[in-house]
Amino acid sequence: MLTDLYTNIATLRLRSMRVTLWGMGIFLLLLHGCKKDFLNLTPVSNANADNFYKTKEDFEVAENAAYATLYTIFAPEDAASYTEMMSDNATMYSVAGNQADKWAIRDYQVQPNNTMIYQYWQDYYKAFYNINIVLSKIQNAGLDEPFTARVQAEMRFLRGLYYYQMVQLFGGVPLVTTPLSVAESYQVLRSTVAETYQLIVEDLSFAVANLPAAKEVAMVGRASKGAAQMLLGEVYLSLGKKDLATVQLMAVYDSHTYRLLDHYSDLFGPDKKNTAESIFEIQYLGGSASAPYSPYWTAYAPVNNGVITKYGGGINQVTDDFYQAFEPGDPRRSVSIEDGYRDAKGNFISIKFPGKWMDPTAAVDGGNEMSNNNFVVLRYADLLLLLSEATGKPDYLNEVRARAGMPLYGTSGYPSDKYPTLALAVEHERRVELGLEFHRWFDLKRTGRALEVLTKKGKKLTAEKLLFPIPEYVITQNSAITQNPGYNN
Repeated sequence: MLTDLYTNIATLRLRSMRVTLWGMGIFLLLLHGCKKDFLNLTPVSNANADNFYKTKEDFEVAENAAYATLYTIFAPEDAASYTEMMSDNATMYSVAGNQADKWAIRDYQVQPNNTMIYQYWQDYYKAFYNINIVLSKIQNAGLDEPFTARVQAEMRFLRGLYYYQMVQLFGGVPLVTTPLSVAESYQVLRSTVAETYQLIVEDLSFAVANLPAAKEVAMVGRASKGAAQMLLGEVYLSLGKKDLATVQLMAVYDSHTYRLLDHYSDLFGPDKKNTAESIFEIQYLGGSASAPYSPYWTAYAPVNNGVITKYGGGINQVTDDFYQAFEPGDPRRSVSIEDGYRDAKGNFISIKFPGKWMDPTAAVDGGNEMSNNNFVVLRYADLLLLLSEATGKPDYLNEVRARAGMPLYGTSGYPSDKYPTLALAVEHERRVELGLEFHRWFDLKRTGRALEVLTKKGKKLTAEKLLFPIPEYVITQNSAITQNPGYNN
């Protein structure tokens, strides 16, 4: 049940939804106590770590600390979210916080000293610390083989997911597979892109072989075989290996474990959690400042609106181009996008912003709505569209369009003048089906279409700007770490 998951994950004290780490990331976030209530965190330092990792219960607590890094990596102000603004889906107008660094990301003007890029880098390596310490300790813990293999598989799924994001954002990165602190990780040199993908494939292949099917996962929110297969399939697509991608994606399809919900609107809302369409989902619990409540609604609401939220972050405001990308009559637009709001005087303020994570009844703590919405990382519609991309068959694409009530690809009603090939049809469908869910930028990069699509829309994008710079501080700490081309001046 969800209560069990939340109790075991921990009562996270989040600041800007970043998991607090003690002393350069050398402490784990852990909890002790009964299963019915939220409990306080108790840090376990390196000094007594060797005495801690003994029982299955110890490792379950440590696993939960590793899963808690999802709250940081997929936070609304972290790297995966900001890729929406690097695409044609989202922009910023007035924003809260460090405006200059945020606008630089939006406008492809990022420099190595950008503080947000450095924070992203730190977030990943803090996450790797939590993951790697579990992997290092369980090898010699003497626990039964099925338990050991399952824990290793879950941790390697998370590590593969995070390195997959990093290689798309930065190119080849230092591969840290032992529990080093963030500071220590700066001394590891960059691997090549090929070496980084090799580790990703190895991690996810191990996860596929050792994770249970979704119906056998012991706790809601944990990784399953289907999640690992889907992610590995997408990785193979990024490597141009469509045949291998098809094998992994078809295994999920043929398992009949997941299905499309009847209506697109059934996917989103504080009461729409862990549905039959969900393959991997981050769990949130609204209503309490001490719980990991969902941050997306507040962060993506317009700044200083004072009506729909107490506070709006102004991030990922919807572009007119994305709004117009929906075909006439497509019901997904009204679910995905709010086209404005009424202020306290009843005046309509025309501004487009995301609507997928709305929770108007959320309790308020200070300036934050403590929303209850989960965040779906992998879902079945995404898998269907990846299958059409991998196989060259429109059948899977048409399953998604049929759910939306839109004309099928290959029929007279389909807008073939705009999308004359299946590749373009898949690109369009992924945009409107998965819009604002952190896919668009990665999709355009995977298919090699980012430069063509975005420069035509006025984005100041060059081939060198397809990657973030390596943070200046990382290179300062170790001058042997190389910078990405285009960022050396």
